[in-house]
Amino acid sequence: MTELEKLIKHSAAGVAIFVDDHKTTYESVEDYFGGGQYDKVDSGVYLKMVELDTIVCVVFYPDTPVGHYDIYHYDINKAITESWELLKKEKNL
Repeated sequence: MTELEKLIKHSAAGVAIFVDDHKTTYESVEDYFGGGQYDKVDSGVYLKMVELDTIVCVVFYPDTPVGHYDIYHYDINKAITESWELLKKEKNL
């Protein structure tokens, strides 16, 4: 089973993956994050997102359809891995 399949199986209320959503509104990475570095994204990851003009966001709901995580990265596989690792830790899987 892949990490994405595990993430889907163990999330309580769904998983969504957005790739380059900022481009649908003609925004730069900087504009998408409000003109500056997003505080929940590692600075190295943020700078690479700016360099590549790429944003990957994995959204998942670990326990309820209310609380969720947004994991941002420039690499879809790394975003999925980070999401799965966080879910495993939170749910003691």
